[in-house]
Amino acid sequence: MRCIMRTTRLACAMAVAGALLAGCGLSGDTKDGRGALAGMDMQGAAARADGMFYATVGAIKPEVDWVHRATTTRSCDVTRYWAVMTVVSEQRRGNLLGVVERFWKASGYRIKTVNPSKDLPAIYATSPDGFGIRVRFGYKGQGFFQVTSPCVDESKVAPPTKVANGRTYEGEIPTPNVRSDFWSAETAVQGPAPSP
Repeated sequence: MRCIMRTTRLACAMAVAGALLAGCGLSGDTKDGRGALAGMDMQGAAARADGMFYATVGAIKPEVDWVHRATTTRSCDVTRYWAVMTVVSEQRRGNLLGVVERFWKASGYRIKTVNPSKDLPAIYATSPDGFGIRVRFGYKGQGFFQVTSPCVDESKVAPPTKVANGRTYEGEIPTPNVRSDFWSAETAVQGPAPSP
């Protein structure tokens, strides 16, 4: 009887210790209890976010015009925002989202959510290293990209170094105003759309 009680106590202690260690974020890809990526600070995360966006828009053919929108930081993450200045017609939004979704899947990103809304479609994904990335259409059909880092070490964050591929705007960014023979066309294109 004493042996059974000792074994039970030992098993319970090991289960509690395992739960505590799991809660502390002790895994190979973390640096500390906050879950920070090893060796990455906010500036490094911002550069990684920029690279993810540039690779994504580089996969969109024909090219779309875009501008930098903003950078925000919280206690341990950083988010970059971009706005698409090319007019993407309602009939072509599914095609653009399909291109983006296929590129993200090919890049090893996990698609978390696809919103097939006619007016405000969106795709949300996560990169293998834990960065969240999304593309969505909003007011007046304007496309927006956003990349948010996982928790990283605090640091200052510089503005993006790459210049927008279209014109720059002083103050508030307007609604889409660049016409494209392909993306602005109001006829449907046969081809795969994002999966729901």
